[in-house]
Amino acid sequence: MQGKVVLITGGARRVGAASARLLHAAGANLMIHYRSSATDARALSAELNALRADSVALIQADLLDIGGLPALVNQTVATFGGLDVLLNNASSFYPTPVGSIAEKDWVDLMGSNLKAPLFLSQAAAPELKKRRGCIINITDIHAERPMKNYVVYSIAKAGLVGLTKSLARELAPEVRVNGIAPGPILWPEDDANFDEVSRQRIISHTMLKRAGDPHDIALAVRYFAKDAPFVTGQILAVDGGRSAKL
Repeated sequence: MQGKVVLITGGARRVGAASARLLHAAGANLMIHYRSSATDARALSAELNALRADSVALIQADLLDIGGLPALVNQTVATFGGLDVLLNNASSFYPTPVGSIAEKDWVDLMGSNLKAPLFLSQAAAPELKKRRGCIINITDIHAERPMKNYVVYSIAKAGLVGLTKSLARELAPEVRVNGIAPGPILWPEDDANFDEVSRQRIISHTMLKRAGDPHDIALAVRYFAKDAPFVTGQILAVDGGRSAKL
């Protein structure tokens, strides 16, 4: 990854930050996008730039503002001279049981999980083609096996799986497009729907009988970015075997 340039959405925390650290350790320069996690973003940038000066830059944006997405690509290219990898990681996640679904839920969940990845990928495609780069989308095992009460989120991630495969066809042969479907990696920070009993039930349906770690997803990100030149249009479940047992 030496000299490669990576744009990560939602890169300040959790899976995004783990991926940023691993790609940076492999030699990549990073443009880390954040929406509201400014403190975390600045701390991560300072940490990584202390290891390698001027290797990480930050950009703030609301991904639901589609008109502003080309600026993420343009600023990345202006800062680092090109773009090799787009990691569509940013996501909204919360329950929308039938009977309580509002249009604002649709706009937010579909916007962050499907609409923004589509339009950001479209904006990035010309630069990625120049350097035969790749797009990596963070999907979810529940794209194929919907989670109860998470109707809109599950629909959005199912759309992202379809987008991944469609873009792989549209952008070939210059650009590879793949997805990573996490299982139980990090519990939601608002864990009202995931009490200890619920967590243990989920873990019990995981073949490896444990939750994963953001580093597990970061390893898959690095694989697609660095070690998978003949892989495109694929969704890799990183879930401890949970999806095979559901």
